[in-house]
Amino acid sequence: MSDTPTAIVFDVNETLSDMAPMADRFADVGAPAHLAKTWFASLLRDGFALAAAGSSERFAVLGEGMLRTLFGGVDLDRGTDDAVEHVMSGFTGLDVHPDVPDGVRRLRAAGIRLVTLTNGSTGVSEQLLGRAGVRDELEMLLSVEDAGVWKPAVGAYAYACRTLDVAPGEAMLVAVHPWDTDGAARAGLRSAYVDRGGAGYPAYFTAPELTVSGLGDLADRLGA
Repeated sequence: MSDTPTAIVFDVNETLSDMAPMADRFADVGAPAHLAKTWFASLLRDGFALAAAGSSERFAVLGEGMLRTLFGGVDLDRGTDDAVEHVMSGFTGLDVHPDVPDGVRRLRAAGIRLVTLTNGSTGVSEQLLGRAGVRDELEMLLSVEDAGVWKPAVGAYAYACRTLDVAPGEAMLVAVHPWDTDGAARAGLRSAYVDRGGAGYPAYFTAPELTVSGLGDLADRLGA
């Protein structure tokens, strides 16, 4: 069992939300389903590039722009505007991973403060957690839109800690993305990598304090 952090900061996209259904949205408009992974990775890349250049843009703007780029070479079954809207609206219908509700409740019952920090919008987080029945377990829903810079820039994690009024070392970032846990560690936070699929963790990133199979496993490891 590790020492219990004062607060847990959850990433949202893919960490809490199951984004697998987004592939169906691509298929719905006549695009290859596998293009969903390319699209998500590409919009993250561009968000990171802007952060490195000292700039920032909303997730939705990058998502829509990248869809238009990718759809330029695809024979869609509808107009580009309609196709883009159909894919982007898929975020509002996503569900959490099966391990999330019970894990969140156990962590909160242990007295740990819970918040989210997403590169997306708080509105999507609100709907996602509301549908899962755990919105009330989280103290705050945070977005990098208010931090002025995307994760994994240090400023994004610093914003979360300031908002929580905790020292970085009192907070633990929980994510399925190695780049996120690495960024948090470099900002002085503790980190837990959620490895649901057994993909492993790249050696070139800062190793997380914990590697867990899901939020239930995280609760076990933290003695919740």
